[in-house]
Amino acid sequence: MSIPQSGGGPIEDFSQLAEMMESGSKPKADWRIGTEHEKFGWLTDTRAPLPYAGDRSISALFAGLQTFGWTPVAEADNIIGMTRAGANISLEPGGQFELSGAPLEDLHQGAAELQNHLDEVRQIADPLGIKFMGIGAAPEWSATTMPVMPKGRYRLMTDYMGRVGTHGTQMMYRTCTVQVNLDYASEADMVKKLRVALALQPVATALFASSPFFDGKPNQHKSWRSRIWRGLDNARTGMLPFAFDQGFGFQQYVDWVLDAPMYFVYRDGKYINALGQSFRAFLKGELPAMPGEKPTLSDWADHMTTVFPEARVKKYIEMRGADCGDQAHIDALPAFWVGLMYDDAALDAAWDLVKGFDAETREALRVGASVNALQAEANGVKLLDLARAAVGLSHAGLAARGLDEQRYLAPLVQNLATEKTQADRWLDLYNGAWGKSLTPIYEASSL
Repeated sequence: MSIPQSGGGPIEDFSQLAEMMESGSKPKADWRIGTEHEKFGWLTDTRAPLPYAGDRSISALFAGLQTFGWTPVAEADNIIGMTRAGANISLEPGGQFELSGAPLEDLHQGAAELQNHLDEVRQIADPLGIKFMGIGAAPEWSATTMPVMPKGRYRLMTDYMGRVGTHGTQMMYRTCTVQVNLDYASEADMVKKLRVALALQPVATALFASSPFFDGKPNQHKSWRSRIWRGLDNARTGMLPFAFDQGFGFQQYVDWVLDAPMYFVYRDGKYINALGQSFRAFLKGELPAMPGEKPTLSDWADHMTTVFPEARVKKYIEMRGADCGDQAHIDALPAFWVGLMYDDAALDAAWDLVKGFDAETREALRVGASVNALQAEANGVKLLDLARAAVGLSHAGLAARGLDEQRYLAPLVQNLATEKTQADRWLDLYNGAWGKSLTPIYEASSL
């Protein structure tokens, strides 16, 4: 999840909200690729989740990583993240260790960044008996087992999530994702990319499904992480059907975010409780939590991070539908979307694939992907066929870039050839060689 944003000064006019998004528009030569992934740390002798404090802990990792030039980011007296050269390491609520990579020019740079990050982390973690899992949901750990990170934002969200949905705290504490952040050239380009991203997000969910276990047993879903997002908070999640309406643009997205209830206001290093309150009231100086005070663009940027649709717009677009997986799958996620989004012919062809889908079909594919992954079908659309077409277009889009980036699609090509995802392979092992034990999955999923 996000660290406090730096969006700018006071909001003088309502139009600034959409203008802030529009300011993210860039010429194609300046488009970049930013990849984020979360992973669970665990102690090799006990298979317990990694605590925040202690000799073998997140704090110990932070201390060690400073030797590689990472600068600590603190909240109160606790280090809650690190930064270096445009990249950030941050913590999810349950201690999931997240790398938010720097904006990079190509997929080779992204793969090298990931390799370097894992190498650095291993140098600190291995002597301490710490490993990390690349998996979409914690297979065994219960809610009471998970550590709680010392971040004010998460304390507020935990309380609110428990009141507005059925699965919110599961998302916060017991899931991991990988996502890629991509640029747009204009409002029209944003609209086309967002529509394709939303309609094909079920393909990503299916191809990257890696969370078939929860609470120590199979959960009847290939991506339990995706199932969790459907039971979180309907006011701030979902497939954004309005994005496909005629006339959709920056302002319509702003209007939706404005209608999402607030979590907090960040002031002087502290999170002020604004749970359920309205940013529209804040714009008028009528926020109950801070009567008479009006928001800044930084407040708006913070609020934009508290909506969680399947694809999210800020000054760029975030593709959010995939479970975290092994290193090859982490590299494959940006490859999949860059191939589709950064080549005009591939993007046009991708839109042709999905433009006939109605909102019911898009949502049914989303549900089907979480349950059955590549075996899902909705309203006559077979997800396996759609995935094959999408990966083919991505491959063509990457080839057109002329950078030999197609290699990063290899795990997806393999999934399609076998018609099995990581979730399917783990279920086969669980029901076979593992003897219905989840003990082997810790090593099997290690990064």
